[in-house]
Amino acid sequence: MSCWVPGCPALSMCRGLAALPITCLERAKDLKTRLGILLHKPELGHRTGTSSKLQLGSRQRDSSREVLEWRESFDQLLKSKSGVTAFHTFLKTEFSEENLDFWLACEDFKKTRSKTKLASKANRIFEEFVQSEAPREVNIDHETREITRKNLSGATSACFNEAQAKTRTLMEKDSYPRFLKSASYQDMTKQATIRGMSKRSHT
Repeated sequence: MSCWVPGCPALSMCRGLAALPITCLERAKDLKTRLGILLHKPELGHRTGTSSKLQLGSRQRDSSREVLEWRESFDQLLKSKSGVTAFHTFLKTEFSEENLDFWLACEDFKKTRSKTKLASKANRIFEEFVQSEAPREVNIDHETREITRKNLSGATSACFNEAQAKTRTLMEKDSYPRFLKSASYQDMTKQATIRGMSKRSHT
């Protein structure tokens, strides 16, 4: 409401504001808007922090479930990236990580679409893992080794199938059971079980 009483402070203020340039008034409005945003930021930050905690909790629950699933089957272990990493770490302690590295190299090899790359990759994998006295020779029989050698002459995505299958069977029957009994995996399952119990007690 305007005031027309002579000497009224409100009247003087209105006249003073009217005398100000428009740019000054616009800056004042902009400053007010920014102050309002700053005042609301702590609340926004609190909500974001809560959301991050919920997401972290969800990831931990998924991870715990995944660890326990590794003991269900060798396939479950190989489907999990963290499972493959844990298994690889275990195989290093037994000096047999070349079996898993060969299996993973074959999986990557199957995804190759270029015929030129397919041939060069096949030769590289054979020289590193399959041929006799290879730097990281895998434990396969002579017959499978020779079949794989012949497959290189017309390399296809299936040329390592037999050797890969033999290596997988060896890991599943030999290394995998020892991994499940290892102190490292037992500790992981214990931690996963504790997290699962903690989750149920809070629901």
